[in-house]
Amino acid sequence: MKIAEINVVVNGSTGKIMLQIAQRVRNGGDEVRTYSPIRFLRHTHLDFPEIPDHFYWGNRLEACFHFYAGTILGRNGMYSTGGTRQLIKELKKFNPDIIHLHNLHTFCINFPMLFRYIKQNNVKVVWTLHDCWTFTGHCPHFSMINCDKWKTGCHHCPQPKIYPRMCIDTSRKMYHLKKKWFCGVQDLTIVTPSLWLSQMVQQSFLRKYPVRVIHNGIDLSVFKPTAGDFRKKYGLENKKIVLGVSSDWGKRKGLDVFLELSKVLDENYQIVLVGMGKQTGSGLPTNITTIPRTSNQAELAELYTAADVFLNPTREDTFPTVNMEALACGTPVLTFCTGGSPEILDETCGVAVAVNDFDAIKREVCRICEERPFSQQACVERASAFNMSDRFQEYVDLYKERLSN
Repeated sequence: MKIAEINVVVNGSTGKIMLQIAQRVRNGGDEVRTYSPIRFLRHTHLDFPEIPDHFYWGNRLEACFHFYAGTILGRNGMYSTGGTRQLIKELKKFNPDIIHLHNLHTFCINFPMLFRYIKQNNVKVVWTLHDCWTFTGHCPHFSMINCDKWKTGCHHCPQPKIYPRMCIDTSRKMYHLKKKWFCGVQDLTIVTPSLWLSQMVQQSFLRKYPVRVIHNGIDLSVFKPTAGDFRKKYGLENKKIVLGVSSDWGKRKGLDVFLELSKVLDENYQIVLVGMGKQTGSGLPTNITTIPRTSNQAELAELYTAADVFLNPTREDTFPTVNMEALACGTPVLTFCTGGSPEILDETCGVAVAVNDFDAIKREVCRICEERPFSQQACVERASAFNMSDRFQEYVDLYKERLSN
């Protein structure tokens, strides 16, 4: 079989997922090609690495125009005609049996052109939704503001400035355009990484399509209990470590929860936040240690292993990878009961508490660190359910199932 995968980036979580699925397909002896756009905000060769059987479409000038016109006019997905023409040309040359779509919402592709090609040629499509953007008029997430306009028709968007930003509120028009573009595909299977997101899809205008839940996976050869000198290096040998990891600290990821926690934990505790920028991390209390974002996964595994509890007070998430990584390193997880975050846990490895229940957060942090109700072995065993080899094989099985039908 021949599979084409399309995503807006080759790095980041969604880019890695695309490439890892592609490798799994190749390991089975089938043919796969991956595709992503050239983006004007990227400037180094590291942003466009040479990848076997990968095609970059577009150019920086067109990407720049799409970004500014799409942002100012609120018309994301209505430009990049030249790049999309390149992409379609390459797809026609490859003639895939299935096109697997991932994230497409970064001002990089012309949706009318792409979906016209898909519909006219009756191409089989698998679309992995990594957030909610596909079925809303604008927002990739809406939990924090309790908005449910997307169920019937978006309008007067309450958060136009969030990514992908729009200066003019076109949420009503974009909602109906997306419905027009994305519906009508003859053979489309939607995949979500969490049961929660699948339930959201089934309440949206995409509800007529079959939805399959395939959890994201992690590399268990990297994320495993890993000894290191982190505690000694930072003088934390006798401290109980509460760890947080994020690439985008703010209220959505619960930075305020850590700040409140720092006020009530005694001197036996130390909070460690990974991914904190200089500006965000300045002026924090002394019982919060900040560490810059790291791309070294082995180093990150050492940090997870050194912690007594991994705290993820995320208020909007689909299926957070950091929860799985922490468990794989033997560290119990404490999280808010939001999105797909609690689905990663069971009674052997962590706790999910009600969103914004700070008293419960404080109580559970102390209980987990002092009573140690969750063993390292139990956490590792739970993480085995997210072995990326097994999870991505589910995509290969899905491809074969769709082709057999």
